[in-house]
Amino acid sequence: MARKHSTPISIVINTYNAAKLLSRTLDSVADFDEVVVCDMESTDNTTEIAQAYGCRIVTFAKRNYNICEPARDFAIHSASSDWVLVVDADEVVTPELREFLYDYVEHPTYDALYVHRKNMFLGEWIKSSYPDSQLRFLRQSKATWPPTIHSVPTIDGTVGQMPKDVKFALVHAGVSVGGQIRKMDVYTENDLIKKSKKKVSLPELILLPAFRFFRYYILKGAILQGRRGYIKACFSAHMKFYYLAKVYERQQQQNG
Repeated sequence: MARKHSTPISIVINTYNAAKLLSRTLDSVADFDEVVVCDMESTDNTTEIAQAYGCRIVTFAKRNYNICEPARDFAIHSASSDWVLVVDADEVVTPELREFLYDYVEHPTYDALYVHRKNMFLGEWIKSSYPDSQLRFLRQSKATWPPTIHSVPTIDGTVGQMPKDVKFALVHAGVSVGGQIRKMDVYTENDLIKKSKKKVSLPELILLPAFRFFRYYILKGAILQGRRGYIKACFSAHMKFYYLAKVYERQQQQNG
């Protein structure tokens, strides 16, 4: 691999049965100094693909985890470079983003940067979800990643933002309709642990999902993206409803 930059950057990818889209991701990060794949004991050929690309593979025991966050801290501190870009196995790094990051680390002004994400759904960019900022570029020596779902790394230093120009965004392939439904069940189960809400009322069950739909579909502009936008807005509302329904279920179980 040709090295054109004096300050190295490592790519860190957490995986579990990620074979379907992994090659596309690895193609997009081939020009970085190092690619570390932190695998949670995949049962498909994820690690074989990573080996074929020359990645350094480290293993984090899956145990009963159904999210990747418990492995994030171990993953970022497995990198040999201080500067790390965390990439999901269904994301693509554009050449523009790569060059921006290598230019940035020559004269950094922050210890971590929020990177924006271009989310795809049913083959189209869902503009209403942009910029979907993720704290993914960081000095691993300054970072600690909590093991809870959708957690943000704690940075012992300063945090900034990438430019919002979409050419610098991570491209997120997204999931199928079936995959989205399965993720909603996983995410809401983990939200029961992460969040502190103890009770839910009937008005909340009715109004909070409805407002979530209105906010996503009207206020954030998903209405401009036809059927895809409507489906995404429905998913957003359903996620809120499923979470509240599970809070109510737990409330009933506790009341015995």
